[in-house]
Amino acid sequence: MLDPNSAWIVVGLIGAVLVIIFAAIAVRRSRGRREELRQRFGPEYERAVDEFGSPGRAERELAARARRVEHMHFRDLTEADRVKFSSAWSRIQAQFVDDPVAAVAGANDLIKQVMVARGYPADGFEQRAADLSVDHPEVVQHYRAARALSVPSRGKQVNTEELRQAVVHYRVLFADLLQVAPAASLQEAHA
Repeated sequence: MLDPNSAWIVVGLIGAVLVIIFAAIAVRRSRGRREELRQRFGPEYERAVDEFGSPGRAERELAARARRVEHMHFRDLTEADRVKFSSAWSRIQAQFVDDPVAAVAGANDLIKQVMVARGYPADGFEQRAADLSVDHPEVVQHYRAARALSVPSRGKQVNTEELRQAVVHYRVLFADLLQVAPAASLQEAHA
């Protein structure tokens, strides 16, 4: 039998071992969650870490986005929808020659229409981009780039080349949302 002091030492050692075990499990889960989010969100993970200032904050935000999108009811586009949207895209590209500003605005509006047709809410740009990042992490950066290129910053006008680049970015996202084969959409985007 142990004396009372030895018993407290044994209890303390067992408690310390349990704390170490639980800490190791928590670290392993955190690493697993981090790796899962990195895999799921791809380049969006690093962008979120930069935006939110730490991996923990970024991971909470990305997990919240995933939970929000889980509750959405997405639809595949019908062939008629694809034809309608593709025709609208062709008109936008043709319009670019005469009115690049209107063409870029039209591309942005068409992206919103396709998103709504697919089941995304019509919330503001930042929320749409966040929602897209869950299932389209590889192309959401094109959405942000198109927006950045097409919105004049303080004291700076947007030039035609920037507008052209914005349309190219919108086209990559458009093709992805239309569910066109990824290889074909990326080849078209660089044409």
